[in-house]
Formats: sequence, C-alpha cells, structure tokens
Amino acid sequence: MSDEYVKYQHIEKLGSNEVDGVMIGDVYIFPKIDGTNAQAWYDGEKMCYGSRNRELSLDNDNAGFMTAMVEDVGLTELCKAYEGHRVFGEWLVPHSLKTYRDDAWRKFYIFDIATIVAEKVAHLHYDIVQTLCEANELDYIPPIRIIRNPAFEDILKTLDQNDFLIRDGEGFGEGVVLKNYQFENKYGRQTWAKVITSEFKEKHNKTMGAPITKGTDMVEEHIVIEYVTTALIEKTIAKISLDNDGWNSKLIPQLIGRVYHDLVKEHSFDFCKKFKNPTVNFKILNKFCVIKIKNTKPELF
Repeated sequence: MSDEYVKYQHIEKLGSNEVDGVMIGDVYIFPKIDGTNAQAWYDGEKMCYGSRNRELSLDNDNAGFMTAMVEDVGLTELCKAYEGHRVFGEWLVPHSLKTYRDDAWRKFYIFDIATIVAEKVAHLHYDIVQTLCEANELDYIPPIRIIRNPAFEDILKTLDQNDFLIRDGEGFGEGVVLKNYQFENKYGRQTWAKVITSEFKEKHNKTMGAPITKGTDMVEEHIVIEYVTTALIEKTIAKISLDNDGWNSKLIPQLIGRVYHDLVKEHSFDFCKKFKNPTVNFKILNKFCVIKIKNTKPELF
C-alpha cells in the first residue's frame, strides 16, 4: 500500500460514464446505509482506524468509531490475517435517515475488503467477505438480490425491497449500491454504482442468501458463449506470443481486439443465421467478449 491515506472510492450514480457496462453480468445489489464511512487495517505493527478522509486516534476519533473498535477482537483478527487490506464499512450513527432500529446503531457494518495492486483497487468478492465476517462474528451488509444482466426497472424494484435495519413499517433505506465484481470501467477501475431512493421517488437475507434472478436475456451474451471458445482464445494467445517472442500483460489489448475481430469477421453470418437475424449491440457484444476472455484466462489479468 502507498503511504498516502487510502480513501474509500467514490460510488458513481448509475447512468454515468464511469459505470457504463456495470449491469452486464452478475450484479450484486446491496442496501446503502446512512451512517459515516469508516475503515480498519493492520500495518504490520498495530491496528489502525480511519474515517473517509483521515486516520483516527483515540484523541481525535470520529463519532466514537475507534474507541468502540479497539475492543473488537474479531475485527483485529481479520485485519491481522489480511494485512495489507483495508476493511471498509459504515459506522451507523445518526445522520439523515432516522428510521433504523434501536439495536442497529453504533455498529460497524462491513461492505468491502480491498487492497491496492499496481495502484489499482482490488476488492475481495462478496462470497469471501461474507465468509470472513461470519467466521469472525462481524456485522456486514448482505445483498438484497443478485441479478444477471438486470434492466434498470429491476434495479428500481429493489428500492422497495431495501428494509435492511429499518424499523417495521417505516419505509425503506437510503438507496442501493450495485457491485459487479468482473466489471472495470473504461479507465480500468473497478467502480461501483448507486441509486438513491429519494431520487427515484421513492429483506435482506443472511441465512438463506439473496435470491438470484435471471434479469434480461441478452443475445450478445449467447453469441459470445457460442462462438468465443476456449480454443479460439488459446489459438489467438499462441499467435500473439509467437509474433512477440513471448507473452506479457501489455499484449492484453491486442488479445481482446483480435478475438473480437475474429468473432465479428468469421462468425457474423453464423450467428445471424442461428439467432434469426437478431438486433446486436456491438458495444455490448465486445463487453461480453472481454468478460469471456477474462473468465477463460484469469491468470493473464
């Protein structure tokens, strides 16, 4: 990690260019809770605690977060086991939303565990975060739903399902956060999206897991599944490696471009015939192509 203070990333509004493509693939939709951003980490010698913008001390705390967390053995054990990672969450103290249950306040609800690799934030998948939190008896934020290729209407429906920590009969939470763990934006950043309830006029389930919904069936995904085969990807890697006296990560854009080029040039007639002259969004087709390459050869990325 850099010596510069690590702030939690900005969550972009759904629809902004920063999260273009975030809804392609498996999207985990989480409640957004309204407290104060907090984090904890182990620096190799001691436990450290922070707010969104600064490191804390007992003499210069933030709403009592550090004072409460120094006694949390589970959090300490997790941070020591994952030295170099930041444990991010929401310290739930009164802010704008006042309808949380009485027993929900002054608790640390973990929503991400992340590190920085080559100056890029790398988040642990929710399944790992959930396992670590439960093993250490820590509070965390579970997803409301998991939807593959959701439409915008699917996201809006979750706003009325967000009663996480809310008193019975007193409405819904602040909004939702969308996390696609395979998504990187056009700048190469893993970025989350958000939808705020109040801006769209406007139960959780830890034990059974969030419901998995199919969402929108995209022909572009079916085309990639059918025609971007492991053999095609490996053949392309071999050709590029031969042309460049070996493989290195700088050749990834060439790999993506050549596989996509072969898909369109060699198989357009085939997929038009198979899928009965579909309407194809080639921008989305390219995004699914990238996902298929990453899933097939994760060791290259």
